[in-house]
Amino acid sequence: RKVARSNPRAGKVKIYIKNYLDSCVLFLPLQDAVCTLNTLQTNACALEQVRRERGHPQLQLQAMRGFLERAGLVVEELDHLNIIHVTGTKGKGSTCAFTEQILRSYGFRTGFYSSPHLVQVRERIRINGKPIGKELFTKYFWQVYGRLYETKVVLSHPYCLVMQVDLAVIEVGIGGAYDCTNIIRRPWVCGIASLGIDHTSILGDTIEKIAWQKGGIFKPGVPAFTVKQPDSPMVVLKERAKEIGCPLWVCPELEEYPADSGPLRLGLAGHHQRSNASLALQLSHSWLQRRCLPGRWDPIMAKGLEETEWPGRTQTLKHGPVTYFLDGAHTTRSMLACVSWFSEVASQHERTTGGPVVRVLLFNATGERDSAAMLKLLVPCHFDFAVFCPNITEAIASCNADQQNFNVSVENMLTRCLDNQRSWRLLNGQEEKPGDQLLISRNVLPLVAAECCSKTLVFPCILSALQWLSQGRDSVLAHPDKRVIPVKPSVTAKAAPLRDATGIHVLVAGSLHLVGGVLKHLDPSFAS
Repeated sequence: RKVARSNPRAGKVKIYIKNYLDSCVLFLPLQDAVCTLNTLQTNACALEQVRRERGHPQLQLQAMRGFLERAGLVVEELDHLNIIHVTGTKGKGSTCAFTEQILRSYGFRTGFYSSPHLVQVRERIRINGKPIGKELFTKYFWQVYGRLYETKVVLSHPYCLVMQVDLAVIEVGIGGAYDCTNIIRRPWVCGIASLGIDHTSILGDTIEKIAWQKGGIFKPGVPAFTVKQPDSPMVVLKERAKEIGCPLWVCPELEEYPADSGPLRLGLAGHHQRSNASLALQLSHSWLQRRCLPGRWDPIMAKGLEETEWPGRTQTLKHGPVTYFLDGAHTTRSMLACVSWFSEVASQHERTTGGPVVRVLLFNATGERDSAAMLKLLVPCHFDFAVFCPNITEAIASCNADQQNFNVSVENMLTRCLDNQRSWRLLNGQEEKPGDQLLISRNVLPLVAAECCSKTLVFPCILSALQWLSQGRDSVLAHPDKRVIPVKPSVTAKAAPLRDATGIHVLVAGSLHLVGGVLKHLDPSFAS
């Protein structure tokens, strides 16, 4: 910089310096970028302060426009992304996945932004269905980070612009009206998935208030679609659409679509996915019409629905005698859908197992969510064991930069697990056992499970929980590369039914972050 100021050819010097710094970025490993990204997480106290100061949330969007400009873009440039903008409480991610797959099936180059990620942060930005590459993520992260360092904000939209996509499917983070994605001025079409109660400290404590926030993504003259909603939030959405000047349509049932080639098959399991698929069809149809293509119902759309993949949502993984049923359900409404799906699909598997099956619940919940209400819905599934653990993938935290969370202390996470265990015992009529606690050394995870009763256990991390419930019968978890977490002999003794059963069926639910941590250990493809 000093040379650039004193040299008469300062402009060229600046270009040389910029090119040199850009080339240096290519040699920084992805892990450094992810670790730096983690430093941008706000601690719990600061998060609480943000909640108290949300009296002027519109200021966030003004600030976001400023951040975008500092990153080298202006809001108007986002108009060229031909955006499909989707919000909702439950199903917005699945809707985006269906929509992206449908339009990619037509041959379009797609961009897809979603949150949170399951295993690797690169999953949040997908080009043509694949997470952005390690080198590209690292390169563009440091470029944007360098420009925004003072304010510590990272953006995702520039990636899609650089990759020159035909369209971008953008999933709202929280709410809609004041979400950072709502700097989008001219989407091609908007969608609202199923509404429910979540993030009440930010969005409001009634479904009507939440509907008002979600309807904030409507734009004048831009077509919008919603799945069928309860009466009161539907009234709010219609009022918002009228106020903004946005045409709003309600999606038909999936059964109402033509079925010339037989019944529709969805790549995502569960009856609740049918409304998400219908919304995706309407969004895709509207986008194709804007593109001056017929956009009528045809086999390409059916193919897109059938080929859609969205890991961690009503997903089944069979590893020998151990079958995992994974669903990131984290509200009471989504847990109802999860229970319905699990009850049906697990029963189908059990009929073909040929012997006794042990059912295990692996559960965690975070934030302000009502764990007891969700656990109450899970009681009718008749689990033989209920296992609780925090969203910590393994005891060596340095190995998991993509999944570190600085917003909550380890002590608080483990205390929440013990509270969940206590709720489960009470819901199942089990007596309270005095003195249950998990002793934690400063900055060190405990390496033993908390013993409470024969049916419930708390483990310090996801890997230790998986190793206990699988009892060496899952070859992936038994791999020599996996560090074995020691447990007390008494805890091992409780696992005798797991060793003797013909099959072990594990439902993983309550938190998408928990599901992501499980997938990190179960699916080697997430490590690439």
